[in-house]
Amino acid sequence: MNAWEKRKVSDYLCESRIPGSNGLKAKKLTVKLWGKGVVPKNETYSGSIKTKYYVRSANQLIYGKLDFLHAAFGIVPQSLDGWESTIDSPAFDVNTSIGNAAFLLALFLKPNFYLREGIRANGSRKAKRIHEDTFLSMSISAPQRKEQNQIAMVLDKTEFLIAATQHKIDALEQAKKALLQRLFDQSWRFKGYSDPWEKRKLGDILNYEQPTPYIVRSENYQNSFPTPVLTAGKSLLLGYTNETNGIKSASKSSPVIIFDDFTTSSHLIDFPFKIKSSAMKILSPSNNDSDIYFSFGLLSSINYVSKNHERHWISQFSNFRVQVPSVHEQACVSRVLLNVTDLIAATQSRLSSLELLKKALLQDLFI
Repeated sequence: MNAWEKRKVSDYLCESRIPGSNGLKAKKLTVKLWGKGVVPKNETYSGSIKTKYYVRSANQLIYGKLDFLHAAFGIVPQSLDGWESTIDSPAFDVNTSIGNAAFLLALFLKPNFYLREGIRANGSRKAKRIHEDTFLSMSISAPQRKEQNQIAMVLDKTEFLIAATQHKIDALEQAKKALLQRLFDQSWRFKGYSDPWEKRKLGDILNYEQPTPYIVRSENYQNSFPTPVLTAGKSLLLGYTNETNGIKSASKSSPVIIFDDFTTSSHLIDFPFKIKSSAMKILSPSNNDSDIYFSFGLLSSINYVSKNHERHWISQFSNFRVQVPSVHEQACVSRVLLNVTDLIAATQSRLSSLELLKKALLQDLFI
């Protein structure tokens, strides 16, 4: 391979300023942060007739002046050909004799480009802009077009696999949601089971434990530490601690549920852990005729929207009346839900591996 050559961005890109319509008439596009794509712009109001818009074409490279430091770069997709943006999102035609748009986009999305060059932004602290002439005057190192094409092809295939895997996860999540509904409204029953389900209070099948003994003392988290620190919120894992006291026991054979007392979100946990906040309840089966996996599915199937900032388990959820089958039918439901959950987890693991692969490629393929 030939050595990479240092050139100005203007050698690869030429700004496009085809006059369009105005803020009232334009079909507007916007550039998402962190290289997440170019999409239609959602607006709460239509805009001003005085604002000038410019027509953008498919395969043009585009960026957001105000969000240069947040990696607001993208390529206009075919579906948005002819859509418009203001000069705050300038677009550029690529000199295809020496440049590949996908390669250049990947280069611009590297932190050592947009963070290094972003210090040249003009404006106030809240409205710093990288203007077109500043952007075009920046220097980049790139190989010849043939090598750019090869790098872009590898990255494109990786992106395709990432998108396909994410699509599979989304489909599995939707399938699990539908499965929960069918199983818990009893429109689907297992062969050999026809007895009516018994109405019971949720608090009768799940005991709660206050989390106070398991709260972590220090927020000095490090990935090398052994014990995970959890939150019942969406993020779940906050970090790892080396504290050895007050660790909550849980395992594959004896899992627990952590329930966010304010948002009512929940997670099934099957490993020892500590927690960050007391704003949760730790739930476990009340007796031998309660299957924890079934109970978690039942909890997940409850359609409840939290409207007030208040604790919900004792005042609300523990009093909800739910329908529960025999412990043997609970086990059948649990096996199905576990199989789907394991499949989702395996697919998410594959997605994580692909994202690490992409990160490694971006590191190794660019100098």
